Amino acid sequence: MSDTRIQEAIARVTQYFADNPDKGAVSDKAAVATVQGGLVCRAEGPNGATLISDMPKTVGGGGSAPTPGWFLRAALANCDATVIAMRAAQLGVELAHIEVAVDSTSDDRGIFGLGNGVPPGPQAMRVRVTIEGKGASAQQLREIVEWAEAHSPVGDAIRRAIPTQLEIRLPS
Repeated sequence: MSDTRIQEAIARVTQYFADNPDKGAVSDKAAVATVQGGLVCRAEGPNGATLISDMPKTVGGGGSAPTPGWFLRAALANCDATVIAMRAAQLGVELAHIEVAVDSTSDDRGIFGLGNGVPPGPQAMRVRVTIEGKGASAQQLREIVEWAEAHSPVGDAIRRAIPTQLEIRLPS
């Protein structure tokens, strides 16, 4: 998985932001979700990107697609794997294998407003990384993973409370 193209791109972008720190803050593209019927939702994003979710039959969904909660875990797994690959390339470490598995524990009463103070989201998450490098020591691989976990945008969003505004639009 060695890729000097990634290493060179990262070198260019990090130099650009070092020279132009005021250019780092950007507005991310919106994901816009609509209910397609029942509990099937379709989110659309930039460049025609789409994501379909559904809920299990036990809560009235059709079970036709992954749940939004699974997509959260998948987003964290993909983001961590990506940042691990980026960091390894940046350091010139050739990786033979990266696998990131994310699971969580939840109390399903929370989504229904049951149980005093039971949160509707995950109560704990676990990230398991399996990594193999060509010619890299176990310590080098551990440092790559730890650095990547500390710099994963999705991981950061999950660990840190993000100020969120709710805007409700109603027909006139």
